[in-house]
Amino acid sequence: MKKGHIVAIVIIAVAIGMIISTFLDSSTYATFEEAMEQPGKEFHVSGKLNLQKDMVYNPEQNANLFSFYLVDSEGLEKKVMFNGSKPQDFERSESVVITGKMKGDAFLADKILMKCPSKYNDGKEGLKEFKSDPSASL
Repeated sequence: MKKGHIVAIVIIAVAIGMIISTFLDSSTYATFEEAMEQPGKEFHVSGKLNLQKDMVYNPEQNANLFSFYLVDSEGLEKKVMFNGSKPQDFERSESVVITGKMKGDAFLADKILMKCPSKYNDGKEGLKEFKSDPSASL
């Protein structure tokens, strides 16, 4: 075989491997009910904050634990535990997308994407993303 053929085969094999790994690692948008049916699978859940319930963040006790309550698109409310610090202006967010898995009756989030007003867009909405600290534990 020529070198060109070998290189082409290697490139095709790498591309196929990347496509398969992306497909297997991808998560889907869901509701809390769907996430409860498959507790080990990662999901994106979109919803609104329940500002009537407490948001708990005590950096003196654990700087990598923030919890709050989120109501999904179907009206189901769940406690969310985020393995990271509380995002700035979190209370002002209009909607939130969390990425993570269900564990028992709580959703363990490793990423938070907030949709909130931006001071740079003349009141238009902006997106802010926060990821958890992988070295910290809940």
